[in-house]
Amino acid sequence: MGETPIAEGLFEVVDGAPRLIGGRRKRDGITVFPMPAGPEGRLYDPVRLSAEGTLWSFTVQRFRPKSPPYAGADDEASFRPFAIGYVELPGEVIVESRLEVDDFAALRVGLPMRLALAPFALAGGETVTSYVFRPAA
Repeated sequence: MGETPIAEGLFEVVDGAPRLIGGRRKRDGITVFPMPAGPEGRLYDPVRLSAEGTLWSFTVQRFRPKSPPYAGADDEASFRPFAIGYVELPGEVIVESRLEVDDFAALRVGLPMRLALAPFALAGGETVTSYVFRPAA
């Protein structure tokens, strides 16, 4: 796995386990993800989000998207389908994420999910570390 995170401040590893970093708005306690940056960030306190949640919604991308914005495999033959979903972290926020699963048929709304880190290949060939959710076994 690449040592470089896909974005600074998106997640951290605490006691060997990944945690996403959200922001809790100071005026009303509403939690967002990711933690806002720049001047808006002053209005939020960073908060470690739960590493477990439930699958709220999902889809499977079974054909190569148009480029841009897609920056993956250049031809249909080398494209690999992938799942994207929203994972509800109870009492916190709903997070959009890539989903890692051996069998797309195993995905269902309400499925318990757990945060993990995984390599992610950028268009230029560099591999970075990103977050994903996997079924909690």
